[in-house]
Amino acid sequence: MTVFEVGDIVCRPMLLPKKVLEGVEKGEIDLAFRRWTRPTVKSGGTLRTRVGMLLIASVEPVDIGDITADDARRAGTNLGDLLDFLEAKEVGTVYRVELGGVGPDPRVALREMKDLTSDDLAEITARLDRLDRAGKRGSWTREFLCLIGRNPHVRAQDLADRLGLEKSDFKNDVRKLKNLGLTISHSPGYELSPRGLAYLDRSERGDDRA
Repeated sequence: MTVFEVGDIVCRPMLLPKKVLEGVEKGEIDLAFRRWTRPTVKSGGTLRTRVGMLLIASVEPVDIGDITADDARRAGTNLGDLLDFLEAKEVGTVYRVELGGVGPDPRVALREMKDLTSDDLAEITARLDRLDRAGKRGSWTREFLCLIGRNPHVRAQDLADRLGLEKSDFKNDVRKLKNLGLTISHSPGYELSPRGLAYLDRSERGDDRA
């Protein structure tokens, strides 16, 4: 799971159960309530989910006593269960999160873009280089791409073992490559996307350094 920092507070992205996401897709759910020390989503932002990019229409603090049964229904639950959920955590402010529609994950379209221009190659190379510099293991991005390219649909645990890494660390790094449209996740394992295959082919010929 991706973790980010807001000030001195470590935050985890807002998680929505599969049932809720399906309800959002069907137009049956358009609210969520959370108790946070600081919100992990913002008005007008988006949240990447298993069903696509979810629009966050608004995030506003709310008095827990003002939450109605209709609010709970719109959040896919009942008022009693919702209040129990919010009161289980004593610290923080309760927020009313209005959910917009679900759109396509831009990574899906990106990973199909295999006709790479010189600018595309340069941009991908620069971003991979930044990931290499930011990591603790030196240059790892091309190693991961080659490993996945040679071992499609192999379990993440098996690939992590080959590199001497914890599975969670390996998956977190592969997610960074996925965000660039270079890999596709499966169950089990991964494969290179058409964009990833094209980049690896061109980079092995030295085109990415042109």
